[in-house]
Order: sequence, then C-alpha cells, then structure tokens
Amino acid sequence: MTQGASHRSRLRLIVIQTLVFSLLATLGVRLYYLQVISGETYRGQAASQSVREIVVQPQRGLVVDAMGRPLVTNRLTWVVSVDRTLLGKMSEADRAGLLERTGEAISVDVAKIERRLLLCGDAGAVAGECWNGSPFQPVPVASGVEEAAALRILEQPEDFPGVVVEQQSVRAYPAPYGVNAAHVLGYVSPITSDELDEAKEAGDSSVNGASVVGRAGVEKGYDEWLRGQPGYQKVAVDSKGRVRQDVSDLQAQPGDTLVTSIDAKVQSVVEEQLAAAIAKQRATRDPVTKRNFEADSGAAIVMEARTGRIVAMASQPTYDPEVWVGGISEKQLKRLYSEAAGNPLLARSFQGQFAPGSTWKPFMTVGALRNGYAPDTVLGCPSSVQIGNRAFHNHESSAYGSVTFARALEVSCNTFFYQVGMKFWQRFGSDPDDTDAKDPLVEEAQAFGFGERTGLDLPGEASGRVADRRWKRDYYESMKDYYCGIAGKPQDAKTSDFVYKFSREFCVEGWKYRLPDSANFAIGQGDTIVTPLQLARGYAALANGGILYEPRVAKAIVSPEGKVIREIAPKKERRIKASKQVLKYVDEALQGVSTRGTMAWKLGGFPLEKVKIRAKTGSAEVYGKQSSGWVASYTEDYVVVMMMTQGGTGSGSVGDSVRAIWDALYGVVDGEVRPSKAAIPGTTPPSELPVFDEDGSILPPAHREEGKR
Repeated sequence: MTQGASHRSRLRLIVIQTLVFSLLATLGVRLYYLQVISGETYRGQAASQSVREIVVQPQRGLVVDAMGRPLVTNRLTWVVSVDRTLLGKMSEADRAGLLERTGEAISVDVAKIERRLLLCGDAGAVAGECWNGSPFQPVPVASGVEEAAALRILEQPEDFPGVVVEQQSVRAYPAPYGVNAAHVLGYVSPITSDELDEAKEAGDSSVNGASVVGRAGVEKGYDEWLRGQPGYQKVAVDSKGRVRQDVSDLQAQPGDTLVTSIDAKVQSVVEEQLAAAIAKQRATRDPVTKRNFEADSGAAIVMEARTGRIVAMASQPTYDPEVWVGGISEKQLKRLYSEAAGNPLLARSFQGQFAPGSTWKPFMTVGALRNGYAPDTVLGCPSSVQIGNRAFHNHESSAYGSVTFARALEVSCNTFFYQVGMKFWQRFGSDPDDTDAKDPLVEEAQAFGFGERTGLDLPGEASGRVADRRWKRDYYESMKDYYCGIAGKPQDAKTSDFVYKFSREFCVEGWKYRLPDSANFAIGQGDTIVTPLQLARGYAALANGGILYEPRVAKAIVSPEGKVIREIAPKKERRIKASKQVLKYVDEALQGVSTRGTMAWKLGGFPLEKVKIRAKTGSAEVYGKQSSGWVASYTEDYVVVMMMTQGGTGSGSVGDSVRAIWDALYGVVDGEVRPSKAAIPGTTPPSELPVFDEDGSILPPAHREEGKR
C-alpha cells in the first residue's frame, strides 16, 4: 500500500467517525429534550390516553302524593354497554364475533346493537336509537336485561372484552291503591341533540348526552328540580379497556322530591269510577241512535274549592307509564298516537276541548243578573222557541211554564236561556256584521277564565274557545277558501247534503253573528268549547266567593336530605266582579239541582243536609255523534267534574260515578257522614306537608283532629 493510499483510508475513517459521533450527538440531544425538557408533557399525554371520564347519571327525584305515598320512584335494572373505543381497535372478525356473542347473551339483534353504537350525527344514525353521549364512554345497548344474562357476561369477561355490565336507576311506578295517573305524572325519554345544544348554550350543566328529561306531566313541568346533577368519574384503563383504578370522582347529586296535592286514594276512586261509567254506557242502548253508546272518552277532576289545588285528575283512554321505561317500541308508540285506540296520550282533563252544554248556564246566569236581569225575573220555559225559520227545543221537548233563573237551572231549561241570549243580541248587537258589539254573556264567560289557559303547572294545556263575534270573523277568513271551493262546484258523491248546504251558506255570509249564534252561546252549544279543568276552575270560583285560582298539582319541592326548598302556594289570578248576592243566588239555585232538579235522582239517600252539594248537569250535542254528558258539582271544600263523550245525558252517563266520588270524599256510608271512612282523613286535604325523616322514610302529615272541616 502506498503512502497516498494509506492517507486516504485514514481520511475516510475520520469522516465516518465524525458522522457517527454527529449522529450520536443528535440522538443524545433529542433524547435529552424528550425525556428531560418535554418529559412531563409527554408523560401527561400518555397518562391521559389511559384515563377515561365516565359520566355518572344522577338518580331522578321522587314524586309523592299529599300524604307522602310514592307515585314515581326509581328501581335498579341491569344495563349492558359496549366500549366503542376498544371495539374500534379490534379486527373485523373479532368485532363481529363479540357483537354476536353479546347479542345472543342479551337477546338483542346485532343490527340493533350496531344502530345503538352509532353516534348521533354519523351517517346512518337513527334518531332515538343512536348514541347522543360521549364517544369515549361505554354505550348502553340494552336495559332491563335478565339477571342471568348479566351475570353470564360478568363471569366470563374473557369472552366479552369491552362489554360493561352494571345496575342503573330507571323510573318505577308503585301505583298505591292501583292508581294510574299517567297524564298527571308524565314520562321521561333520552335528551335530543337539539335540546343538548340548547342546554350547552345556556350553560346548563345538569344534562349531558346520556341524560333523560321529562316529556309530559310533572316530569316535564318540574324537570329542572327532578333531574339532579350528574357526577364525573375518571378511571385508568388498560389496553383492553378494563378499569384498573379510580383517578378521581365527583359524586352525582340526586334530584329533589316533588310533593303533589294529588291524593292517591281519591285518585284511585276517581279513576275507577270514570272507567266504570264508560264501561256501563258502552253496554247501554242510546234511545236516539238505537245503538249502544260509543262512550269513547272521558275525564274527571277533583279540585280544592278554596285553593285550586288538584286532588285527583283522570282521563280515559289512558296508558301504562311503564311502557317508556328502557325505551318504547315502535308498535307501542304508534298505539299511543292511534285514533283507533282513542289517542291515549291526550290528557282530556286539560287538553281535551268539548262543548260544555248546560253546565255553562250558571255563568250565563251570573252575566244576566249583572246586566239588567233580576233574581225574580220570570220567563217562559216552553218546549221550543222559534228563531228565524227554525224551532229550538228543550231536551226531550219538555215544558215547565213560567220560571225564574233558579228553576231554569234546576230543570235545565234551554228555551229560557235562548231568550236571554236573544235579548242581549237584540239590545246590543243586532247588526250581525258588527264584530265590536257589546255582549255581556261573552264578557262573563271570559271573566270566568274561559277561552284562555288556566295556568296549570303541567305542560300542553289547551285554551278552549269562546266563540264570539271576532272569533267567527277570524274563522271565516281562515276557512272561506276551503268552503267556497266546495260551494263553487257541483255536489259530488263524497260531499253530504249537510256539508254542501253549509258550505254554500258559509261562503256567502259565514262571518255574520246572527240571533241563533247568541241563543246557542247561552246554553253552551255552538262553537264554544272548554276543557274539563276550565269548567272545574269556574265552578270553584262559584264555590269560594268569586276567586279564580291558577290550578296547581305541585305543593312543595324537598331536597334529598329532606329539607323543604320551596313551597308552592296557591295562586289567585283574579276575582270575579259579581256581587255576593248574585253568587249566593246561583249557589242556592245549584243546591236545588241536587235536591229537586236534574241531579236529584242520583243523590237520593245522600245526606245533603250535612254535605250541601251544588250541581249542574249538561248534555252537549255534536253533529254526527252521540251526545256528551257532563256533571259539574261542588261543596265548600271540593269541586267534582266528570264528563263523557258520546255517553248520553249528564246525570245518566256519569251521575252515579260522581255520587260515588262524593261518598268517598266524605265517608258517606248508609246515608251517614263518617269522617273515619273518608278517603282523606278528616275529609279535607292536609295543609301540612309529609314528614321527611333522617333515615329517608316519608310519613304522612302531622295528625289533625278527627273530622275537622
């Protein structure tokens, strides 16, 4: 080897050594940077990847009756969830195998599990089935799982990696005395994406993607109190998603307890009597149509006369609130909205709207006596009166000669009140085009709260309708194109003679408020409609001296520790301007309905000298249907209203059931008042709240003197 070659070899070695040392130096510097300078940052990131935050849903608050009896509670159920994160790390074969084993164990189709694992907003996601919560939290795929299936998964974790089994709280309905009260209590269901977005914008931390929220009844009306505050648990997990240790834990806060004015025992009686009345009428032949009564729906209310609090409220048809627990099936949901099933979700007590019939007449009497008529006014009660080219009849065309307002109420004389309505029309508004004409009867109806919501503390209340001149003009404007379209064509086979004739008349002058409109208004017929709750409130004002209350179901909100957070006092809306003399006159007249009028035959043997029931019966006619019956009644303590659609006359359809409710309220046995037998001890609702003990038990309100009234 020459000297030059040796020199070049040494040079190459030096270059290579330099490169090697440079690389080692670079690696050393980088390693120092990662481990020393940035070590804490990367250790934190690595730790965070093995720590997951789990939302702990709070236990929803209880709902109890006025005596502390539980109406809505919670129970534990087995829930199976699947970890989406771990599932995403599996091969297609392992993933499919896991879901198949899980579906087989819990008896749920794999396709359904797949749908539930989709995040809401992802392609193919189905509202109501997709997961609306955190993508890093195990997703519930089945609730109400059989204990044997849950234990199988727990005992074989190697076969079910990423499958979580735990007990969670769901709603339960103890049904004391067998009560249903579905329309009062309501139900809960998962929060929607829109609701969650709204909550986030409002800074509401009480809900999250996995929350359930109230949808109806007190569950919705008092949702913010009942829902509680969720907790958050951070846990360390291994590569298979198994929890290794708790990192931190923020406890969930249970919801508050809602104390209601409902009395479960009275509610039970009301529900039973309403159902019994409907069943009886369905087996009864209608003398008018010559077929059995349809008796397709009904409602009943018991209200405290002096406060407007609801003691009981029932609607038929109803539904089992348990159908919502754990998710409702499509078949069950369709039935709840089904016309064939009678729309069971509709709370007819405060959402149903019906013509009031003759139960309207006491309010018309107040209006008449405040506007020119006197208590000793006497008018004829013939079998019919001629209005225009049509005869307007009494029920069954009965005639009673010349009568006062009191006697007209007792026998429910239509022709008497026809004359009153016509008189006011002739006096103040004989121009049928004048929408601003004064109408004392309309004004009185509005003063008693008809045509507006009562302010009930449950959602979805209907407003009813006072069909006055302005309403008729507005209705014409909204419907003239439809009816003029029918009238402008030759009658076809699908259009009945009645509809075709009505359309032609409506198109020409459907806005005019004529004499028959005023006559019908005076007897609760025509286009005026009310809810049973509105009618109960109006009768409560007659009972308590003219105070119109906003009805209330809730009495108080109590913390999980038993501390009263808020008492919900009765709320006076306004006082009726009628004088004490006028209200007393109507009150005494309605006592006559019970002793010698249209309700007397249903109250035989009842101790009316001790418990003075005032009552008014009513039958409302609806075109193309059988008559609907009403009984509205009250004492100084309670108002009881019951109605039935397509069930016949008021006393004939629901009279017996109303009597049975009064028997229960006052403990009437063999014609004697026995307070010890009353549904509510002492016969009247307690003013005190239930007692909440430190051990969590709920006791009835403090004992009151027996028979106190």
